[in-house]
Order: sequence, then C-alpha cells, then structure tokens
Amino acid sequence: MTTEAELREEFDRVERRQNAVYTALPYYLLAVSTIIAVLSATTGVPMNLPAVLALTLTTTLLLAWLSTLRGGRRRSGLVIGVYYTALLVSAAALVSLAPWYGIFAFVGYVHAFLLLHGTWRYIGVVVTAMIMSVSYMGGLTNISADVWWLWGAISLVTALLAVISFYLAETADQHRRRQKQALAQLHEANVRLETALKENAGLQAQLLVQAREAGVLDERQRVARDIHDTLAQSLAGIVTQLQAAEQMMGEPPAARRHMTKAMALARESLTEARRTVHALEPEALIDARLPDAIGAIARRWSAANRIDAVLITTGEPRPMHADVEVALLRAAQEALANVAKHANADRVGLTLSYMEDLVTLDVRDDGDGFDPTAVRSQSSATGGFGLNGMRQRMQRLAGRLHIETEVGGGTAISASVPAIPSGGDR
Repeated sequence: MTTEAELREEFDRVERRQNAVYTALPYYLLAVSTIIAVLSATTGVPMNLPAVLALTLTTTLLLAWLSTLRGGRRRSGLVIGVYYTALLVSAAALVSLAPWYGIFAFVGYVHAFLLLHGTWRYIGVVVTAMIMSVSYMGGLTNISADVWWLWGAISLVTALLAVISFYLAETADQHRRRQKQALAQLHEANVRLETALKENAGLQAQLLVQAREAGVLDERQRVARDIHDTLAQSLAGIVTQLQAAEQMMGEPPAARRHMTKAMALARESLTEARRTVHALEPEALIDARLPDAIGAIARRWSAANRIDAVLITTGEPRPMHADVEVALLRAAQEALANVAKHANADRVGLTLSYMEDLVTLDVRDDGDGFDPTAVRSQSSATGGFGLNGMRQRMQRLAGRLHIETEVGGGTAISASVPAIPSGGDR
C-alpha cells in the first residue's frame, strides 16, 4: 500500500471514529444528566421530576430526528436551524428544572460545530455558554436580582473561552479538510499516472514491434550495401586480376604479381564476408549478457586490430528487451569497425551505463577524428551502415545517437535507448 493510500485510510478511520463519538455523545450526556437528576430527586432535592422525565423523552426524540435527517440527507439550512433552536430550548428548560442537565447542555457546543456555519456557529456557542452558566450558578432559583451580574460575568468568560476554542478547532478542521482534499487530488493524479503508464507501455510495445519490422528491412538494406560495397567489388577485382594473370602466363613474374593481388583481394573479401555474416545475427547475445557480449567483441576486435579496447560497466546490469540489447551491440560493432577503418587510433574506451530509465553505450577513441558536417553530407549508399544507420536504429527505439568529434581530436559516440526490461523474448 502506498503512503498516499495509507494516509487516506487513516483519515477515513479517524472520521468514522469521530462520527461514532458525535452520534453517541448526546445520548450518553443526556443519560448521565437524567440519572443524576433522578438520584437527586430520591434524596429529597426539590424538582418536578415528571416534567423533567417528559422533557428528557422529548429531547431524546429530537436527537433521534437528527439521526433521520443525517440518514436521509434532508439537511437544509432551515431544517437544521429549527433543530438546533429546539435543542437549545430543551437544554435551557432542562437546566432550569434541574441544573445537572448542564452536562447535557454541552451538546450545544458539539452540534454548533457540526451543523452550523459562519456567524450562526458563534451565536450558538454564546447561547450555549449562557445556558451552561445557569448550571454553574446552581439553577435559576439561585440567580436572584443581586447576583445577575455574576451570571453575566460567568457567561461572558465562558463564551469568550468557548469562542477561542471554536476558532482554534475551526482552523484545525480547515487544515484537515485541505489535507484530505490534497490527498484526494493526489489519488486522482496517481490514478491518471497509472493509466498513462499503462498506455505508454502499450505504445512502447507497438514501437518495439515497428522497430523490429523496420530493423529487418534495415538489415536487408545494410547487407545489400555491404555486399555491393565490398564483396561485389572485391569479386570483380579478383576476376580482373585472374584474367590479367591468364594473359601473362608467358611471363611468370607478371602473372605471379596478378595472382598475388587476386589472393589479397580474396582474403579481404573473406574477411568482409565474415563480418557481414557475423552482423546478421547477434550470436554473442545468445548465451551471454550484454556487458559480456560487448566485452567479448571488444577483446576480439582489439586482438585483430592491435588496438587497446577496454569496456567499463556502470550501474547494475540487468536483462533488457532483445531489441534494446541488439541495438547497443550493433552500435558497439559499428563504432569499433569505424575506428578500425578510419580513426588511426591507439586506444578505445567503451562504457556501458545502466541507469533507471536509460541504457547508454559510450565509445571514445584517441584517433584522427573527422568533420561531422562532411560525414552528414555523404550519401548513405557510400557510407554503408555507418553513423546514419546507427542513428536510425536508435531513433526507432525512441533513443538517440550523439557524436562529439573534431579533426585531430578523436571521436566520442554516445548511443542511448530506453531501459525496457526483458519481456521474455529470449
């Protein structure tokens, strides 16, 4: 359960407890006052007990009427005003008959806070204080003409204290209501956020499907370009050299020279063919995690090209969606291939970073660098898969490719894609 849900549940629990107390309190105070009055009457204290009991029954029915108003939600301002006025009249009559009903008169404060608003609330507080002051004086019989001022003073002090208490309670209640309203708004925001996340997950899944379909077409186009740019041209060169060697059969040194060139072209073609075939399927990811797969590629590349290549992994490696891992693996392969072909570098550093929302691969070399403007102006047909293909692959996964380079200053390539967890594809 979230903190927001726990707070809302705590607020609801407190409100239910308060409502239960507010509902039972008037009956409890009325019962206590009645018991004291009956006991006092049995001990000889003069009072009109039948009138007291009849008025007590009437007041009980009045309280029950309030309960029906709450249940039926017919709490108009006029009806509540009639009820509260009848309650104070009953309380005043009971106190005049038996001062112990000052205990019950306290309900005037409670219902003023619960039912009245604005100025009427404070008017109810003052009237309740005046009624309870009669109880403090021991009843109407004890308030003679020469002590009316004392009842007035007690009423004034009691009313002042009650008004101050009500003001503080009202302020606290407003603060509580604002907190409850804020929690309700937070709950609505959380619901909207959860809905948006679900919708985003669906859109992300659609994006991955589209990326997979586009990736198939992209791979076909890339392989076609690689074959055209490397294998086809190399095979044409081999045929040319063999034809020249055939024509020079009478001159062994010249024929041998053409045969040597043909063999060199064949070796280069074999190397390119292996590279193309290796790029078709990320076999390195079949039995290894992405950091291990990129590390193995970097070690093999370093041994083949005699250039130091070091991989550093930051964050906590975790399985990612197959398309995410393939995109980063391809980026590593292409970046290293570009370094070997163009950079004339002595050292390459690779950093694979696992963050909360992103997975990033940074490849940095200390080579010759290049003019990125000139590279962007080249045709994709002459540039092979290269940087444009890497950028397209990242964009299909809602990622990005960032390049920092300058002539003579080396190159830094940063490929980042959303950290989409593995969905069981592998």
